[in-house]
Amino acid sequence: MARIPSNRVIRLGVSLGEPQRRKVTNQYVEGEGIYVISVAARLLKMHPQTLRKYERAGLVRPSRTVGMLRLYSEEDIVRLRLIKHLVGEMGLNLAGVEVALAMFNQMLRLKSGLDQAKEGDLKDYLEDCLGEMFKILQ
Repeated sequence: MARIPSNRVIRLGVSLGEPQRRKVTNQYVEGEGIYVISVAARLLKMHPQTLRKYERAGLVRPSRTVGMLRLYSEEDIVRLRLIKHLVGEMGLNLAGVEVALAMFNQMLRLKSGLDQAKEGDLKDYLEDCLGEMFKILQ
């Protein structure tokens, strides 16, 4: 397995946030890969139609060129690898994947908040985060 250069490593927590549409400009961000759908599908060993299906389901939102070509970032690739694992290895359907990603994102926010919270604010913050998690499950 090839070693990934340290400037190309993507933190899982950063990559799993809510998918966002990005506006494509003529600037290239160094260290960030941009892939058209055929290359992304090959990297992920998935059919391009599966990537389109995940986009329709709202699980990923690749950026678009002026000509409406889908462009997948490194974050999108990491997110799609996780989705592929949840569907293929864990047996979740797309609704289950959506809930799992939402719960994981909420837990990441909880962890981030715990790192920044003061002692007095901690209890209120935990109650709010847990309330959000229970709303997601309903």
